[in-house]
Amino acid sequence: MKQDIKNFNLNELRVCLSVIGLKPYMAEQIFDWIYKKGRKSFSEMSNISRRGRLILEERFYVGNLCLLKDLKSNDDTRKFLFELSDKKSIETVFIPANKRSTVCLSSQVGCRFKCLFCASGRSFLRNLTPSEITSQVSCVLNITKQPVSHIVFMGIGEPMDNYDSVLKAIRILNSPYAFNIGARRITISTSGIIPAIKKLKNEGLQFELSVSLHSADGVLRNKLMPVNKKYPLKNLISCVKDYISYTNRQVTFEYVLMAGVNDALSSADKLSKLLSNLNCKVNLIIFNKTDDARFQPLNKKDVLAFKDRLLRNGTHTTIRLSRGQDIGAACGQLRIEHTQENYKLG
Repeated sequence: MKQDIKNFNLNELRVCLSVIGLKPYMAEQIFDWIYKKGRKSFSEMSNISRRGRLILEERFYVGNLCLLKDLKSNDDTRKFLFELSDKKSIETVFIPANKRSTVCLSSQVGCRFKCLFCASGRSFLRNLTPSEITSQVSCVLNITKQPVSHIVFMGIGEPMDNYDSVLKAIRILNSPYAFNIGARRITISTSGIIPAIKKLKNEGLQFELSVSLHSADGVLRNKLMPVNKKYPLKNLISCVKDYISYTNRQVTFEYVLMAGVNDALSSADKLSKLLSNLNCKVNLIIFNKTDDARFQPLNKKDVLAFKDRLLRNGTHTTIRLSRGQDIGAACGQLRIEHTQENYKLG
């Protein structure tokens, strides 16, 4: 059975080529054709011998995604519905800005962690392969014809629950022979999978780590994020503290503000106390509406009051402006849709 060549990182491909009688240096050539030039056929790889191309065609194929839908927001954000080879689907978001353009990647088809306020966790089907992850970037580049400067693993799924595939994809995204996206421009987000964070600190990559917190109270976090029952808040903060000490990297804590849920100024005080003495910042996010009436966004005045309280407590804090709300592309709004016909906005 043929293998998807995009599931190999550079070193793996070098070894594989050597085993099948081809020169290891061809791995760099193949990466250049696939990732830099966007070719999907070995027959187009003109600097590889005819014999080499025939061997590659016998053993491999170049994975790709099928575009089902392309939605454009009033703020120029774009959301793509991609179909996978098994007819399942994922969403990917492209966020252009003045000096940067970001792709928000999905790592799973659905999510098994079921955060109450997130539309992505309503079902879980499977993990994505490294090819399916990097192909999202290739497709966005091909569709938008715009360069990509930053990557965030904040789409559908829990990246740390698909650790091996996500890390392999990150190494390909970072490779100078592929996308050449700087490690510090790649952010991996997690709801707090402690064993994966412990493993991550030893990877030797200088990418950004973002931890979804959403409450400094363990009881409330249990309700909002069931993952807290398995990996309690106290243990998570201890793990992150160790990560920061070991890597000497700042960590971002994401905090989605929901009216009447986690927005009290006393909650801000608890958050500052929890994160005191950590090299971190808090990224405040206004809840983006889904079809779940249990949660509502905060008004701007109360958001600024929460931020001001954190700042006065000495907690480094920013507000992340949500993009693409009108097309269901903002934080917490992504979901899996299985057919083009039932594709909804938000």
